[in-house]
Amino acid sequence: MKPFLLLATRAEDEAADAEYQAFLNYGGLAPEQLHRVRLESAPLGEVTLDDYSGIITGGGPFNFSDPPLLKTPVQRRVESEIFALLDQVVERDFPFFGACYGVGTLGAHRGAEIDRTFGESPGPVAVELQPAGADDPLLAGVPDSFVAYVGHKEAVRKLSDDAVLLASSAGCPVQMFRVKKNMYATQFHPELDFAGIELRIEVYKEYGYFPAHEAAIVTERARVVQVTHPMRILRNFVERYAQD
Repeated sequence: MKPFLLLATRAEDEAADAEYQAFLNYGGLAPEQLHRVRLESAPLGEVTLDDYSGIITGGGPFNFSDPPLLKTPVQRRVESEIFALLDQVVERDFPFFGACYGVGTLGAHRGAEIDRTFGESPGPVAVELQPAGADDPLLAGVPDSFVAYVGHKEAVRKLSDDAVLLASSAGCPVQMFRVKKNMYATQFHPELDFAGIELRIEVYKEYGYFPAHEAAIVTERARVVQVTHPMRILRNFVERYAQD
């Protein structure tokens, strides 16, 4: 099988490695089937799409809505590299799945309005499928309403004209969308179980997602729910697009 390409941006090794392992576990992938590139540490370099089954992006601390003058050189490089790659991805309608930061990357590339209107503190939210989502193959086996973990400062305020809304929540109208037939993004984290979000709450408690002294409260709020359905979306993506 051709591997999938994971574009990662987390500088914190513990969180970065846990994210990679989660994509392996819930995507049903072996390490050789998921090639990780940590963009925060080195330039992306040339990517030949024909070498891969598809592209996955994880989350991270970068926000496209940050004022340009406040973006670090690394953040500006990463955005430029992802946008250049998305030029090719969109032209070919190449399989792409962006989790959290993927909403900013694919959404911004397509001209969506992204700001901090619908940011959500880390924790569980109820996600509702929209009519197009009920018929989408990536959501096969996922109920019309399910719980997922979120945690983000920015979100899509208005989708681009070429995007199809697949899922929403009360606090964030755009939780999942599709562009063309094969490019997807979720605001929620389909790779996150409780252990995963517990780790991220600890790692990122000083990053402004919530008051740092409330980390234990945020963790307990995440503990009291069972999150199982979003992971099916990752497995559907891998099974749909894996190529020999």
